Amino acid sequence: MVREATLGNLDPVAIAVFDIPLFVVASAVAAFGIKGAAVVSAGWTGVVAVGLAVYATITTEAEWGVLSMGAATAGSLIALFLVLLGRVPTEWIIRGPFAFRPAIPRSTAVTHVVSTFGQIVLFWGFFLAVIPLAITLLEHRWAVALPFPWFSAPVGVAVLVLASGLGISSAVVMSTLGDGTPLPSVMPNHLVVAGPYRWIRNPMAAAGILQGAAVGVILQSWLVVAYAVAGSLVWNYVVRPLEEADLEERFGEEFRQYRDAVRCWVPRVSKIPRSRKR
Repeated sequence: MVREATLGNLDPVAIAVFDIPLFVVASAVAAFGIKGAAVVSAGWTGVVAVGLAVYATITTEAEWGVLSMGAATAGSLIALFLVLLGRVPTEWIIRGPFAFRPAIPRSTAVTHVVSTFGQIVLFWGFFLAVIPLAITLLEHRWAVALPFPWFSAPVGVAVLVLASGLGISSAVVMSTLGDGTPLPSVMPNHLVVAGPYRWIRNPMAAAGILQGAAVGVILQSWLVVAYAVAGSLVWNYVVRPLEEADLEERFGEEFRQYRDAVRCWVPRVSKIPRSRKR
């Protein structure tokens, strides 16, 4: 049963002929500090994951094998970075077009507002429509869909509307008061602590996570909900520390006082110094 769920009709012996030397043996050798073996092991894991995804999409077999190998590939890549670099280079995520750069100051906020809404249309369309729909199609193609209760869709719609309102209000406050946009490459020039930012430090991130989970509930796709959860973990443990380090470098004590007064995720009533209330 396990073999059919993970390999379908693929010959397990033929798979083992490659898997034992390229993954099992290579992983054991990598454990002794041989970096080349770690590259081989991680590379083979990725090849198998892609191959199984194609196979499952064509044949509707080996569906749980795809998910297992996807998780294994992520773990192998993390292990590979640890072997090669001794750490996971999270700073790579903010290179190129995603590098932190302040926006060009404008005399009026209109340009930043228009740019911000353009970003909203682009990012929401891609991350909340294109990717979730693709994931849902694959979930059904791979026959790994799970049932949702009948009331899930209305609840998802309500959460999506509320989260979208939070995201839009946060974006408007950011672009009108911050002299910039939420995009890392066009960041605000002023620290914004007004509107939703008075209650949590990252209302747009919170809104995005809730939106993703809500879309998953509406589509009745547990993989989309998992995609939203995975995104929240990446943002909280990879992006947020880098972003807050940049804010502290640019705004110094002003940001430190704000960070100490306002939580990241859980709202609380707090007193922000009057000089910060803008």
